[in-house]
Amino acid sequence: MKTVPGQCDRIVVVGAGLSGLAAALYLTGAGRRVTLLERADHPGGRVGVYRGPDYEIDSGATVLTLPGLIDEALAAVGTDAAAHGLRIHRLDPAYQARFADDSVIGVYADPERMAAEVRRVCGAAQAQRYLDLRSWLARIYAGAYDQFMDTNFDSPLDMVRIPEKRAALWELVRLGAFGRLGPRVQRILGDPKLTRLFTFQALYAGTAPAQALAVYGAIPHMDTSLGVYFPVGGMRAITATLAAAFTGAGGQLELNCEVSGIDYHAGRARRVRTADGRGIDCDAVVLTADLGSLSRFGLRRRRPLRAAPSAVVAHGTIPAEVAARWPLQAHHTIDFGRAWDETFAEIAARRGRGRLMSDPSLLITRPALSDPGQFVERATGRYEPLSVLAPCPNLDAAPLDWPRLGSAYLGELLAVLEQRGYRGIAEHFTVDHLDTPQTWYEQGMIAGTPFSAAHLFRQTGPFRTRNLARTPANVVLAGCGTTPGVGVPTALLSGKLAAERITGAFRHADGATAPTGAPGSPANR
Repeated sequence: MKTVPGQCDRIVVVGAGLSGLAAALYLTGAGRRVTLLERADHPGGRVGVYRGPDYEIDSGATVLTLPGLIDEALAAVGTDAAAHGLRIHRLDPAYQARFADDSVIGVYADPERMAAEVRRVCGAAQAQRYLDLRSWLARIYAGAYDQFMDTNFDSPLDMVRIPEKRAALWELVRLGAFGRLGPRVQRILGDPKLTRLFTFQALYAGTAPAQALAVYGAIPHMDTSLGVYFPVGGMRAITATLAAAFTGAGGQLELNCEVSGIDYHAGRARRVRTADGRGIDCDAVVLTADLGSLSRFGLRRRRPLRAAPSAVVAHGTIPAEVAARWPLQAHHTIDFGRAWDETFAEIAARRGRGRLMSDPSLLITRPALSDPGQFVERATGRYEPLSVLAPCPNLDAAPLDWPRLGSAYLGELLAVLEQRGYRGIAEHFTVDHLDTPQTWYEQGMIAGTPFSAAHLFRQTGPFRTRNLARTPANVVLAGCGTTPGVGVPTALLSGKLAAERITGAFRHADGATAPTGAPGSPANR
């Protein structure tokens, strides 16, 4: 594995999202002097917080998988979750899926309970097919994790010239991992509703299930077999804990610190400039900026990238008594429309051909149902935080006038939910923050999507934007646009992999390989 050449004692990490925090912890644990700069007034990046008048709500990811990766990052500086009061619980069910015929399937990590749920809704034959699928997804994950996710690539040729990677590649080929996820799952399951339930996660990777590589079966395996988790205090409690561990270990964290540029000399970054006119000397930089913002730092993309679909997300509060009458009472509800293939054809279309969903499938998040401390008591009664997410095309696929369109489109989505039985949501949902492709774009995100570059074959694994380029020799990229990709666990891995480019390879804190998210780990008690 190639590493940054020369002395690397003073490291500046730009961006205190999950990848930046993880990189800072691993580098600090390896004895480097690390300065972590964040333009917001709190750490988190895409896993940040929006503040309402009397409440807070997660601004990005609303649950996590593989919480053992948090344990690893904390262990790098000799601490653990318990020392910082971080408590993470498994959601059971992970979420509930509601279909257009009003049937509901809960998703459980326990195989027997999930098989019973499938049997209840779809019959005994489908329960056995589910177990067959679960076994296949587990083998895909086992083959992909160490050698394709938790690893640095210097070249696509690494897949054949490094024995461990070559063995993993042949195993994945044998499993059909480089076919298409949607058709493979459909062949195993047969039932269209179950197929939808175990392939919609391809959207996390920025592709339609019918087009996604089957190797991305690792995502539904993490999502449906290894468990979905939520921390007390929201996802923002994780980033706050990581930041506290970093400063507690001697790292320097500066909030409200905008980076204006990087000074280069002789092919190396020498100083990071801040908007207030300061310069911070450095031996290396870990840059977590979005791929859409690299030019600000004197870097350029070597090839055009296809961005993932985007999303419209409304955050606010609703009276608890209104939400208590809704069809489902779950932390996460995926409310599917009748259309499915059409939906992906609309939101994942090529440049200029994207359209808004004609039959929306929506994600409804109610964190107070898992964490009652998030209920808000007001003079007019009890309220709960609420987020509604609608996938949509990015600005390349559909350059819509979102400042004009956003509120009206949200109104249409709420009307759809009203018709589906979420009575009172259109009238009583007070929206305090609305994100659209335009707001993502204004934050520097490529094509106005928080999901970065789509995981097409040419943009995945060893073909994804690498975290260590030839020049400048001492700038390492981290975050969802680079290795290994989009998501909470992958962002944590990305920070570790970026740190390895400076320090050399780390071992897993517990000597294990792929984390399982087992409830016995410190972060899960």
